[in-house]
Amino acid sequence: MQLKFDQRVVLVSGAAQGIGRAIAHAFVEAGAMVYLADLDGAGVSAAAAELGAKSAVLDLSNRDATIAHCKEIAEEQGRIDILVHAAGGVRGQIGRPIEEITEEDWRKVFEPNADAAFWLAQAVAPVMKTAGWGRIVNIASGAGLRPSLTGIQAYTAAKHALVGLTRQLSWELAPFGITVNAVAPGLVLSNPSSTQQWQSYGADGQAKIIDAIHTRRLGTPEDIAAAVLFFASEQAGWVTGQVLSVDGGRS
Repeated sequence: MQLKFDQRVVLVSGAAQGIGRAIAHAFVEAGAMVYLADLDGAGVSAAAAELGAKSAVLDLSNRDATIAHCKEIAEEQGRIDILVHAAGGVRGQIGRPIEEITEEDWRKVFEPNADAAFWLAQAVAPVMKTAGWGRIVNIASGAGLRPSLTGIQAYTAAKHALVGLTRQLSWELAPFGITVNAVAPGLVLSNPSSTQQWQSYGADGQAKIIDAIHTRRLGTPEDIAAAVLFFASEQAGWVTGQVLSVDGGRS
């Protein structure tokens, strides 16, 4: 089965590095017109130059800015066919006792993981409804299905919220030809935060994690990108409201 995206317009958030960047690369290779958005201006510009894509520095926690950016793309291209929300992460935080978490700590993690997903969907849904076709794919996490290895309460809660939003939006938007799904990656060393997390486990902890993965290896950004392209394809038109764990199998 070949997955081609010729003439499709794709917006990928969180595309400056790691999983988001790999997803953008996969869509470019498959023939799509790709737009990258990220808060990291230098990173997203470098990714766009490497991939031959267009980029924007965007604070996705800002609803007005997010909606305005999507409107610009829609006016320029006449469409937005596919949205992939890959922005998120732990925002530099580490696991700490509940008593130590401030309101700022909590909200700082929710903004890119959950809030931004809603603002983006809200921005592209009218365009997709008009076209009668659309794909929304959210990058969730194994932490959205169970307690997180990070120990970060807000991250687990935000990813659970993202899974719930995915299912609710599927119910609302599928009658208009728009599917909404999520990919839940296992541990992928895709950015400084995930690498720091991995190193914090030490040799023994790392060995235990690997032993609990059926494939006996960590994932790669490309593993996640492959799942996203399936959800975004024509062939997945009757697949919606689903959360696909891409984690090598986990015991």
